[in-house]
Amino acid sequence: MHRTHDSHKHVHGANCGHPAVQHDTHTDYLHDGHLHHVHDDHIDEHILADGDVVPADCGVHDCATHASEHEHSTYCGHRPVPHEDHVDYLVDGHLHHDHGGHCDDHGAVTVV
Repeated sequence: MHRTHDSHKHVHGANCGHPAVQHDTHTDYLHDGHLHHVHDDHIDEHILADGDVVPADCGVHDCATHASEHEHSTYCGHRPVPHEDHVDYLVDGHLHHDHGGHCDDHGAVTVV
């Protein structure tokens, strides 16, 4: 059972402006910190589970794609992605997670 957005007025699709990511056998759209999945007449809110992504390395990740002083947050410019019991940030197809003063790589996702 998923949480739903029954009165969600935005129509998700290929040109809706929200990044689409592959999740299991379907496509979800990153919208306001949520993964939205179009389902019948409503939107399901999905969360990536640990088995949904394959971590490259759950240890310290060298965030070479952005400055070392960059800290992921709501306003950092990277899209938030719900992952298990926390939030990761989508950076160049990878889920980054700030943790204890360093950045963990929580795995790759396919952006479609």
